Amino acid sequence: MLAPQRGGTYVDATLGMAGHSVGILGRFPETVVIGLDQDAEALELANRRLSRFSGRFKTFQANFEQIGGVLRKANVGGVSGVMADLGISSLQVDSETRGFSFRFDAPLDMRMDPSSGDATAADLLGELPEEDIANLIYKFGEERHSRRIARRIVERRNKGAAVASTKELADLVASVVRRGKHDKIHPATKTFQALRIAVNREIDALEKFIPAAIDVLDKDGRLAIITFHSIEDRIVKQAFLKFSGRCSCPPRMPKCICGAAKIVEILTKRPIVPGEEEIEANPRARSAKLRAVRKLEL
Repeated sequence: MLAPQRGGTYVDATLGMAGHSVGILGRFPETVVIGLDQDAEALELANRRLSRFSGRFKTFQANFEQIGGVLRKANVGGVSGVMADLGISSLQVDSETRGFSFRFDAPLDMRMDPSSGDATAADLLGELPEEDIANLIYKFGEERHSRRIARRIVERRNKGAAVASTKELADLVASVVRRGKHDKIHPATKTFQALRIAVNREIDALEKFIPAAIDVLDKDGRLAIITFHSIEDRIVKQAFLKFSGRCSCPPRMPKCICGAAKIVEILTKRPIVPGEEEIEANPRARSAKLRAVRKLEL
C-alpha cells in the first residue's frame, strides 16, 4: 500500500522496534525513513537495529500527532508516505514492569512515555469518580460489565485498598466478569485496553494525526494505517471517507458543515486483513486491519 520508491522519504509514525522501517530501508536502497515513537526504550532499540542504514534514517521521541512539527524540525517538506501501526507494541506488552499486561504482576502504569509525568492507570482508578471509570471502560473497551467493574474498583478504594497492580486489577475484573466456556480472551482484556487508551490519549491523538499526516504528503503520497480494534478502525474509516469527499451531513442539510473535501483517494474499499498463515505465524495479527489512501493533487 505504501508503494515505496527509490529516493522517497517515508515516516514510520509508530516506530516501535522498527520492523516496518527495516522493511522499507532494506528493500529500497535510496529511501529515507523518519521514525517517531513516544517510548524512549523503543527508540534506543530501534536505533541499534537501524544502525546499518546509517545516514538514511532519523528518529524522534514524539507522539505521532506531532508529525508536522517533527518534519519541520527535520527540515523535511512533503513526504512520499506515512504509516502507523496503532496500539501497543510487542516490546511494551512483553514488558514485565510497564503494567500493560496482566501476564505479569507489575505496577499499573501503562504510559507509553513513562517520563511524561502524565497520570498512570493506577492514578485514574484512584482518583476518578465511579461514573467516569465506568464510562471510560465502556467507551474505550466496549465492556458491557463496565458499571459493575467500576463499582467494585471504587468499593475497594473506599476501604483504603486502591487498585495499584496489574494482578489486582485482573483478579478484580475476573471476579465480576465470568469467562464463558467458549471465551478465548481473559475477562480483563477489555478493561486493560480501555485504561491504556485513556492513559495515552490514543483516540484524541489518532483523530489529530490523520489530517496532519495527510497534510504532509506530497501529491500521490500514501498514508497506511493498521488498527487492532473496532474503535480505531471506525475512526480511520470515517476520516478517510471524509477526506475522500464523502459528506456525512443529514440529507436535507442545505449546506455541508461536516468539512468533507476530496483530498485523497481511498485505496482499500475494504480493510486488508491477515490470512490464516499469517495469523498462525503471528497470533497478535489476528485482529489487524489495514486501510490506505493516496493524496490527490489539490
